[in-house]
Amino acid sequence: MSRRKRVYKKEEHVDSRYGSPAVARLITTVMNRGKKSLAERIVYTAIDKSREGSDSVDPLEVVNKAIENVRPRLEVKSRRVGGATYQVPMEVTPARQISLATRWIVQYADNRKGMPMAEALAQEIKDAAAGQGNAIKKREDTHKMAQANRAFAHFRW
Repeated sequence: MSRRKRVYKKEEHVDSRYGSPAVARLITTVMNRGKKSLAERIVYTAIDKSREGSDSVDPLEVVNKAIENVRPRLEVKSRRVGGATYQVPMEVTPARQISLATRWIVQYADNRKGMPMAEALAQEIKDAAAGQGNAIKKREDTHKMAQANRAFAHFRW
């Protein structure tokens, strides 16, 4: 029996400017200490800056492409079997894929020092949409870890 509580699905919110749940999730991830208006300003500025230099008409095209490129398909979870702990590769649910992707994009944007958050986020979104950058590297590392531990896949349940 699971030791965790059941996770209840929350209703999806949309942001005020684009009406997109992906952007709303990005805003929530960027938000620090409940300052939502500041997070919205950072994300909207980042979206505008990430579009510069590209000929895309839809402003969300770059963001959606970035999230799609960063989404992990597999991850490893620790399973305790007979006194030993194994890293068992598991498929990632779609909701968790999006959560991890937005979290990694924001985390690596925050780690870029010497520039404002809006600029760093725009650069990270642009890099992720192009299939490079730190968030993509994190996804590749996660997949490599799952691939390396595929011998323990039979412990999945």
